[in-house]
Parts: sequence; C-alpha cells; structure tokens
Amino acid sequence: MAFDYKKEFKEFYQPARKPSIVEIPAMNFVAVRGKGDPNGAYSHALQQLYGIAYTIKMSKKGDRRIEGYFDYVVPPLEGFWWMDDLQGVDYERKADFNWISCIRLPDFVTQADLDWAIDEATRKKKKQDFGAVEFLAVEEGLCVQCMHVGPYDNEPATVDAMHEYAFEQGLELDFSDERRHHEIYLSDARRTAPERLRTVIRHPVRRANN
Repeated sequence: MAFDYKKEFKEFYQPARKPSIVEIPAMNFVAVRGKGDPNGAYSHALQQLYGIAYTIKMSKKGDRRIEGYFDYVVPPLEGFWWMDDLQGVDYERKADFNWISCIRLPDFVTQADLDWAIDEATRKKKKQDFGAVEFLAVEEGLCVQCMHVGPYDNEPATVDAMHEYAFEQGLELDFSDERRHHEIYLSDARRTAPERLRTVIRHPVRRANN
C-alpha cells in the first residue's frame, strides 16, 4: 500500500477545528514562487508542480532508480503567503501577495532527483515550461495551526482564533523572511463547494518575552 502522508502524519495534515500548538520538523518541497493575485499566474504554477510531483512518483515505471524510493501518495498542495509591508496577510489586497506554491517531497528525493524530473517532464511535455521549479527546504518549528472549513475569504476569523489561543499559551507571533503564513489545501476548489473547503492554516510562534 502506498505511503500516505496525510494518514501517517495526522498531526500535521488533520488538525482539529480548534487551534493547537505543534512543532513542525524540516521538510523538503518542490516549489514555484510568484507574486500577485492567485487567480493569475498561480494556476500555471500548479501545472508545473503537479507535473514534477507525478514525474518523481512514477519514476518507478521508467529507467530512473531513485535511491531509497518507496511508493507514496502525492501529498496535498501547500502555499506560503506574505506581503512586503506587514506581518501575515491582508485578504483584501490579493494583488500584493507574494507566494510560494509547493508540494512536499519524500525525504529520499534529492536536488539531483528533482533536476532529473525537471528534464524528464520538459522532454515529455514540450509545450510546458518547468524553468521556475525549485527545491525548497523548510523548517517551520513551533507553530499554531487550525483546520479552517469554509471559503478562503473567511479565513481571517480562524486566524484571529489562532492568534488568541497562541497568546493564551504564552506565545507570540514570529513572522520573518523564513517563517510565513502557511496553508495546506485538503480540498479541490474546482470540485468542492466553498462552504466545505478544508484548509490547514499555520502561523509561526515563539515563547513570549516576559
């Protein structure tokens, strides 16, 4: 049976609808960076990400032998979001978003394996450009997170509850160039009613200085 990250690491992918504190270990991703309203170039980024993610997964059927490979379910789409002039994000200013769209990679995938996948996908899909794809290592550390159910534009209420809970636990927000607003998309927005969308929201925190 294929290894499923959502089932094996429920604490990261299936949190409750009430905020909780979690320690996130280092993870590697295939990623594409962009700017502006996600209704624009974001969709092209997703095509690149899934093209590479499935090229790596299906390498087992070709000549490439990736050391340590095991069969797995491609993890869900994730996104890191930020704005240049504030901590977190302002959902009413979508044109000012910076984002990194990404999909988690199994630990056995190296930079060399990703380079091979980019070349392989480019060869097979000659009309598609994979030049923006990169290998991204992230270590989030201590975070507050929560399952948000509903439209993306309703996320501020969930975020407010997360922040209030973190403050009650003696923590403070810890946004930086390396620690950002993080979303994990467990639903396909093309096939799921907005009120049923399930999104993990995660924010970096640290112990407050008293």
